[in-house]
Amino acid sequence: MGRLCLIELDGRFYSCHSCRTHLANFDQLMSKAFHCRHGKAYLFNTVVNVFEGPLEERMMTTGVHTVADIYCKGCQQNVGWKYEFAQHKAQKYKEGKFILERGRVVGCEKGDFYLDTQAIGSDPDDVPLE
Repeated sequence: MGRLCLIELDGRFYSCHSCRTHLANFDQLMSKAFHCRHGKAYLFNTVVNVFEGPLEERMMTTGVHTVADIYCKGCQQNVGWKYEFAQHKAQKYKEGKFILERGRVVGCEKGDFYLDTQAIGSDPDDVPLE
């Protein structure tokens, strides 16, 4: 087995809750108004240090999407999914974007100081599940 190469991010970023592998910079966050099976989720333009599972069609609240689950390269935990294809025109902006589940990531500052995601900004755009 080869050596694991991970990208290290600078500044403020989200990392894997389990192993602290860096996943996404705060400036790549597009929205906090997403939900998943396990609660709140964040939409990101780009993420790093993940690998994709197989494509599958999934029925979501906004319609059917073709997605691939994404897994942390550090610990192989499922941390969210990537939107590959959206059937509805209004949902096309999601294609190529990533969802990180809030319960599976933590917000961090450079250096080993980890912050609870609750403490980093508020979530005024979160919409409660019904």
